[in-house]
Amino acid sequence: MPPPRLIVGLGNPGAAYAEHRHNVGFWFVDRLASDLRVSLLPQGKFYGRLARCAELWLLQPTTWMNLSGQAVAALAHFYRIAPDEILVVHDELDLPPGSIRLKQGGGNGGHNGLRDIQARLSTPDFWRLRLGIGHPGEREEVVNHVLRAPRREERELIERAIERCLLAWPQFAAGDYAAAQRQLHGKTVSPQENRP
Repeated sequence: MPPPRLIVGLGNPGAAYAEHRHNVGFWFVDRLASDLRVSLLPQGKFYGRLARCAELWLLQPTTWMNLSGQAVAALAHFYRIAPDEILVVHDELDLPPGSIRLKQGGGNGGHNGLRDIQARLSTPDFWRLRLGIGHPGEREEVVNHVLRAPRREERELIERAIERCLLAWPQFAAGDYAAAQRQLHGKTVSPQENRP
């Protein structure tokens, strides 16, 4: 597979949303930008905060989550980035906190950010890095769940999952998604287990 040229973290803009479960994609991109020593800066024509490291773009859309595809499509079309060169990092209700799944294509699972990206790219065939946030158990509680901060123990699990993804960054950067999957699809690490 080709290496990624665009890493997109999904979330809602603004300080009021910064700690919400729905913003785990932003958390990942913030950490990756720090590791790569680049700064995310507002770019109006691409509807988001953007950083570049060699041939790699990092993007946090500053539209609302439901309009994430506006930023992704604008950047992808301008720089001729193919769908299989895009990795979207997002929260996943169907995985418990601390779990990670990496996949290409598929449905959107009711995630409005993914739905808009699929619509605006006219394909579902981009890569997704799914970071578990857990499900509240009742469908009518989903909106309240994603738009609240995780409990402390959940936040620790999510942060550990992000650390594991960053450790797998060399595999991502090389386009070796199979190796990244092998590294990431292991057991959930609890906050009590040995830390590096």
